[in-house]
Amino acid sequence: MKVAVVSDVHSNLVALEAVLDDLPDVDAVVCAGDVVGYNPWPAECVDALRERDVPTVMGNHDRMVATDRNFGGNGMAQAGVRHAKRELNDVQLDWVQRLPRERTLFDGRVKVVHDHPEVQDRYTYPDAFGPHLIGDEDALILGHTHVQHHEVYDEGIVLNPGSVGQPRDRDPRAAYAVLDVETPSVEERRVEYDVDRVAEAVRDAGLPDGTADRLADGR
Repeated sequence: MKVAVVSDVHSNLVALEAVLDDLPDVDAVVCAGDVVGYNPWPAECVDALRERDVPTVMGNHDRMVATDRNFGGNGMAQAGVRHAKRELNDVQLDWVQRLPRERTLFDGRVKVVHDHPEVQDRYTYPDAFGPHLIGDEDALILGHTHVQHHEVYDEGIVLNPGSVGQPRDRDPRAAYAVLDVETPSVEERRVEYDVDRVAEAVRDAGLPDGTADRLADGR
């Protein structure tokens, strides 16, 4: 079984479409959260995953949009949450609100959580990867850090596919991965997209300049 894994789309429709167009032949697509936030197209990104029935977990930006809780992040994050709340219709908002914190898929073989399997909102960077994170599943999928990385252990795979819509590993290309559950193995993939178009749309939407500027640097 081959599974395309995306995460941290962050309302970047141009990057998401580039990734979806680039997908090889896979059996399924899953998303490790943060569909919304930061960029201009939250509604369109929600629909792209919702209409494809992509199993998705709730990220921290998704949770802030789904609830009335205050967002403790930086100004760019706060602006993206406010923008998403204005843009989503009732159907799209309901989809975000119903996202679970974690999913176990494919007969228990793959677990998906946005941040850390035990501690909500904890950033699990590559140097914190280890077999101790893996439970009964064959592969644990994480997001949240926007840093593409994976490790293969005797106990299974720990995988962060990187960010579709806002990479932070100094590579501005949209990131995703293909997990082969049977092998087991991971192919990390990157896709060029029109960053300038997104940056212009960020500014046209009245979102912070910093949200646009960081896209070109992958930070």
